[in-house]
Amino acid sequence: MQEVTVGAIAIADVAPLHLAVQEGFFEEEGLDVEIIETTGGAVSLPGVVAGDYDFAFLNVASLMIARDQGLDVEFIANGTTTTGEPGADNIGIVVAEDSEVESTADLTQSTSNQLNNIGDIATRLAVDNAGGDGADIEFLELAFGEAQAAVENGNVEAALLAEPYLTQAQDAGLKVVSSPYAEAHPELDTGGYFTRSETVEESPELVVSFRNAINRALEFADENPDEVREIVATYTEIDEEILQRIQLPRFKPEFTREGLEDLGRSAKEHGYLTEEPDLDALLPEQ
Repeated sequence: MQEVTVGAIAIADVAPLHLAVQEGFFEEEGLDVEIIETTGGAVSLPGVVAGDYDFAFLNVASLMIARDQGLDVEFIANGTTTTGEPGADNIGIVVAEDSEVESTADLTQSTSNQLNNIGDIATRLAVDNAGGDGADIEFLELAFGEAQAAVENGNVEAALLAEPYLTQAQDAGLKVVSSPYAEAHPELDTGGYFTRSETVEESPELVVSFRNAINRALEFADENPDEVREIVATYTEIDEEILQRIQLPRFKPEFTREGLEDLGRSAKEHGYLTEEPDLDALLPEQ
């Protein structure tokens, strides 16, 4: 068995990774996988570059930006995809019940848990798609756990939230006015598993084995949402009652280039990238 380390933030998005361990998919590929919990891309990206992790989970915008800055990293497997259904996605923008903001096109301000990343890039694209001007939105960096109170206290007009914070905010009476990932593109892939290009070149069998196991797990997760919720409870502290009600992302092996092309083009137009991403270099062959 080959020992492998994978950096992953403890969120529902990485349920297939944990399922691949539990269901023996990695073991069948000859891999002994250790999942190392991270706090997000600020840890996992440099961790992979430095060789601390063999692979890690990261949102698609972060990897686009990393490559634009000269880091030699690339996706080897998909991870999460929007549901493509506005109002029924795992990412949403909420406002107060009495807010005059009624739709994506009305947005002029929002929080984002990490600026210059997929949250604000996808929101600008969604606003552009809705007939507004995504360049005009002001973003404030605020953690998901603090954003609901900021809306309730009137400190911000709108807040971008991921699950389980999105369901909790709705329980508190806030209303969802936008599903920016779904509205950016209905087939937008939002996160995936990546490694150094050096690893792809020098250890192709390892990469293929890891990809095979993850792809099986993605299909398994999409077909078995109850199993997803059950395993998420083992590595997060989400309340069980909330966990049963949160909206899960879609899990599918194939990347959809069109959605990523739109996101990359928007990132370039709004100044996040110096040039549109080379998806041939960013994505695995399919």
